[in-house]
Amino acid sequence: MVSIAVLGYGIVGSGVVEVLNANQASIDKRAGIHIRIKYVLDKRRFPGNPVEDILTDDIETILQDPEVKVIAEVMGGVEPAYSWVKKALLCGKSVVSSNKELVAQHGAELLSIAKQMNTNFLFEASVGGGIPIIRPLNESLTADEIYEITGILNGTTNFILTKMTQEGREFEDVLKEAQALGYAERNPSADVEGHDACRKIAILSSLAFGMQVDYEDIYTEGITAISKLDIAYAKKMSCQIKLLATSQKEDQRIFARVSPTMIGSDHPLSTVQGVFNAVLVKGNMIGDVMFYGRGAGKLPTASAVVADIIDAVRHLNQNKICFWSTEKIQMMDLKDAPTRFFVRVAYEDFEGAIKEVENIFGVLEVVRLEEASKEFAIITELETEGLLQEKIEELQQRNGIKIVNRIRIEK
Repeated sequence: MVSIAVLGYGIVGSGVVEVLNANQASIDKRAGIHIRIKYVLDKRRFPGNPVEDILTDDIETILQDPEVKVIAEVMGGVEPAYSWVKKALLCGKSVVSSNKELVAQHGAELLSIAKQMNTNFLFEASVGGGIPIIRPLNESLTADEIYEITGILNGTTNFILTKMTQEGREFEDVLKEAQALGYAERNPSADVEGHDACRKIAILSSLAFGMQVDYEDIYTEGITAISKLDIAYAKKMSCQIKLLATSQKEDQRIFARVSPTMIGSDHPLSTVQGVFNAVLVKGNMIGDVMFYGRGAGKLPTASAVVADIIDAVRHLNQNKICFWSTEKIQMMDLKDAPTRFFVRVAYEDFEGAIKEVENIFGVLEVVRLEEASKEFAIITELETEGLLQEKIEELQQRNGIKIVNRIRIEK
């Protein structure tokens, strides 16, 4: 028998207990030994709940108990999670976590400590919820040189953009519905401003390229500026707008960003709708591989946590190699990254505006909508992002012209 502890009895923590109890027989079979929850740590009390008898609010009780071999940290936030996880590893216990903030900020350090102590720090649930992506990157795709990871990594924003596309509604209207359904928090900024996806792509980038990618260094842009007219333009162009988190290697240099992006109907991620997430991995030998599923939610996330618990139990006193160095990777300046833009241009005089566009960009594809009077859109050629931004700013300075919005495009 192996004893474990669960830190936090919120949505994910209660899900971990539920999964372990519901699938106890098959879990024990796969682990090769009976797994028992000895402690659940939470400051709150839960009268009448089955965990009532194993609740504690004292982390030291767990850390000092030699019977506890694996700890599941599902509290969220950096502190006190970081301090407790670090101490647990130093006490010789393995830790599994669903905490993207913790992993993005301290993952390399905690992996290094786990290696020193011959324990494990596992975090499959920190990026894709129930989607298996960490383990494939660390184990299944190790023969390849990964040169791109691009994903829809946030279910809230994908739900909003899907609804806007299917029903022709504005962002604020759909956001309220997402909040009412529990898909978005009361304060949704972490999702809609792209910060959640940013931390996730930082973790995936660090694993794919083997060095530390700081999320603070990743350009991040959310979906709050996307309107139903942007969606209408995308439809006319047989495209969809998705919040994409991408990390790419160009000539041995790496750049990463999170931003709304127009993608064509033939793009593998174009069919990912609603609260579903997907990660597209490109390797020099295997080609394109995509992982798809529910990226959040109580039971999908809990399932990934329990899978890590089983893995940790299988590898007690045996560290699993993970190539994520604490050395910080040198990121390419985003202005040097190759990009194309969809640009909406408002005008006073159409012929004059077209002439200005051609003077700055050359002859480009022009898109017009009947419902968008006094404006048109252009699709730029592939150039460096810095040069395109300069051209867009130059166009903005011309008399009678206003840039309404600009969105990256892959078509």
